[in-house]
Amino acid sequence: MTIQPYLFFNGRCEEAIDFYRSAIEAKVTHLMRFKDVPPSPDNPNADANKDKVMHVAFQIGDTTILASDGECQGTPNFQGFGLSLNAASDAEAERLFGALSEGGAVRMPLGKTFFASRFGMVKDRFGVLWMIIAGTAA
Repeated sequence: MTIQPYLFFNGRCEEAIDFYRSAIEAKVTHLMRFKDVPPSPDNPNADANKDKVMHVAFQIGDTTILASDGECQGTPNFQGFGLSLNAASDAEAERLFGALSEGGAVRMPLGKTFFASRFGMVKDRFGVLWMIIAGTAA
């Protein structure tokens, strides 16, 4: 069994994917736009959102994350969860944290903790909470 996060960016998915490509080296493995869906009377906004992302799969390291523009209603609203990103080194943690912080909001500055050589939390410019960690004792 596999669990994969599925993020809904409400119209900002392509912008988010481009950001993740440059910030954390995300790699798109599959992308479908609403215009790729067969016509249906159940989708009255199909023409207005035809170039928006219906579904995308992208890799960050060994993990696949799924995403969409969803209903394209405006601002994404991510609450009640975060994505934990395990860095291979303190230097990588600092690079990832800095990149994800651009245009976002630091919730906990990256630093040494009792459980890791580096740990910090940041909400990126889309509102996704990231927890960056390196050097754990586990």
